Amino acid sequence: MSHAFEITKEFEYAASPAQIWDAVATGPGIDGWFMGHSEVEPKEGGAIRFTLGEFTSVGTITAWQPRARFTYSGDGMTFDYVLEQTAGGRTLLRMTQSGMLGDNWEAEYEALEKGWNLYLHTIDEYTTHFPGRTPATIDAMSAQAENADRAWEILTAALGTGTTPRVGDRTHLPVADVDGVIDYVEPLAAIGIRTDDGLYRFSGRFGFMGIGHHIFADVDQAVVRSSWQTWLTERYA
Repeated sequence: MSHAFEITKEFEYAASPAQIWDAVATGPGIDGWFMGHSEVEPKEGGAIRFTLGEFTSVGTITAWQPRARFTYSGDGMTFDYVLEQTAGGRTLLRMTQSGMLGDNWEAEYEALEKGWNLYLHTIDEYTTHFPGRTPATIDAMSAQAENADRAWEILTAALGTGTTPRVGDRTHLPVADVDGVIDYVEPLAAIGIRTDDGLYRFSGRFGFMGIGHHIFADVDQAVVRSSWQTWLTERYA
């Protein structure tokens, strides 16, 4: 049985409304913080195309008010971004996702709610450290571990962070072979690591562990994705 749902999140950024608008309403900007690859036709009635692996979704833009509101719907979901300028040129972003979830709706809702915490935080990292730059996006998914606790144990052991990583801790990033700082932690769910050349994201749900990296360097996207997929497969096989 389907269940209607709505998630609303607010986040205040040091970046200007123009910078946040570019991050949430343009293809290159969305690639800087969200999973997969996005393309946006910049007008009301335009199309927004999202691709993750072999999956592609196409939605329709229903509100296009530059630096103020961006709304689109597709595949039974609606996403609404409202921007307001605050004191000192900062930006308040209010994001609402609504639609229908399936029989396992409570677990799906919890995963979405936690996922948005990571994504909205990543907008801040992107606009602060890599403003206006277009990344190579790297996505991969593991096999399913016994449960979320085990998936987290495997991830933190592989990253060498210990089971209770903390924001601000330094760590060495495998595959990329670079040092970075942990900029985000959602216990049992997600870790974000920032390096000089990218934002590396690890997030889990239902025992699966996925990566959604944003690399702001000249890399062979296919080769890097394959390397990270191999890394995940070896640990979660």
